[in-house]
Amino acid sequence: MKIKYIALLALSLIITSCSGTISTTKKEYKITETNPLKRDWNFESKEWFLQKDTLTGNGGPMHWGVIESKRKLPKNYEIDFKVNMTKESLFEVMLNINKNKYIRTYLYQIDQNIVIGDGTYNKNSDEYGKRGGPTLFKKTMKLENNKWYSVKIRVTNNQLYFSVDNETFLECSLEKSNLSQQGKLGFLTNGEAKVIDLTIKTLQ
Repeated sequence: MKIKYIALLALSLIITSCSGTISTTKKEYKITETNPLKRDWNFESKEWFLQKDTLTGNGGPMHWGVIESKRKLPKNYEIDFKVNMTKESLFEVMLNINKNKYIRTYLYQIDQNIVIGDGTYNKNSDEYGKRGGPTLFKKTMKLENNKWYSVKIRVTNNQLYFSVDNETFLECSLEKSNLSQQGKLGFLTNGEAKVIDLTIKTLQ
């Protein structure tokens, strides 16, 4: 009986580790197949899709491809994932989306920078001035297509920490920079981007 229990526990751990889950302590975010993706996220199927464990986004210079969670991020959280910009120059993590405002944390190949910015996103318009926004902090980093980058984002006590490959870092105070302090999560691309190994942890 004990052997059966141990085998069942091991099997459940293996399944969990291979599920491509966006996890919180409440298991609020899950990416495992098309139906849960549609249940938990707002997106256009021609712009974002899930194949096995890879979330792929497609956009263009004039119309960015966006996917937005239906649920709020915790007050304090940590996000980890790997991203590959296979086409074009921009991949952005949209943090604390609240109505049409959000925090921009992104990799930008044209300027060869990682950036924290103050973002605006209007779902119904691609007009200049109704998407994107000003740069607040940036740091030089060599970025290229068809290369995987490890991204870590942490928000604790209104302090934002953003790193790529554990070697290039940006940090700022949400309150001092007048940035959105709570809201939803999203991803944005102006070309094609692939995301794997995405996890979200709630921090105390």
